Amino acid sequence: MSNIGKKERETQNRVVALFQKELNYRYLGNWEDREENSNIEPDILSAYLFGKGYSPNLIGKALYEFGKTANDQSKSLHDVNKEVYSQLRYGVTVQPDIGQNKETVWLIGWQNPLENDFAIAEEVTIKGIHKKRPDIVLYVNGIALGVLELKRSTVSISEGIRQNLDNQKHIFIKPFFSTIQYVMAGNDIEGLTHAAIDTKEIVSTQSIFWH
Repeated sequence: MSNIGKKERETQNRVVALFQKELNYRYLGNWEDREENSNIEPDILSAYLFGKGYSPNLIGKALYEFGKTANDQSKSLHDVNKEVYSQLRYGVTVQPDIGQNKETVWLIGWQNPLENDFAIAEEVTIKGIHKKRPDIVLYVNGIALGVLELKRSTVSISEGIRQNLDNQKHIFIKPFFSTIQYVMAGNDIEGLTHAAIDTKEIVSTQSIFWH
C-alpha cells in the first residue's frame, strides 16, 4: 500500500471530500492496486454513451478511433493531446457500416454539462517503463482530464510540479497524459497551481506553471 505521509493523507482526504461533497464528483476509489488503470476507462465511457442512446456498434467504433488517437506514439505528446482535444470538443466521426452515412459520437455532452459523469480516483497506479501513481485523477465520462499532485504544507508545490513534469517523460507514464487537459499541484500553504501538459516551471516569488 501507499507510504503517503499522515499530513499529505489529511490534505488528500480534504481534497477528495471537496470533490465529492461540494462538486458532486463520484468517488471511484483508491486505485493503487487496481489492474490496468488507464486514461480511458472503456467500461465507464461505454456506459455513458449507451445511456445517451448510441448503439453498441457505434460505441465500439468510437472507442476504437478515440483509443487509436490517444495511443499514437508516433507523434509528440503535444500533437497527440491536441488531436485528443479535437475529438473531445467536436466528437468522433465514425461510419456505422459500409455504405452508411458517417455519424458523430459525442464523448462529452457539451450541451448539457451536468449530465456528464464526473468522477475522481486517488492513488492511481499507471504502468509505464517505470510505473507512477498520481495522487488524484479527475475523470469525465471515464476519460482522464486532470491530474493533481498534493504535498504537505512544509513541502513546496514546486515538488508537485516537478513530479508532474517527470511523469510526462518517456521513461515514466507519458502516454497517460495524452488525454490530460489540466495538470495541477498544490499544498495547504501555497494553494493550487495548474497548467496544460508540456508546461515548464518558472520560479519567481513562488513556483508556478507557465507557458
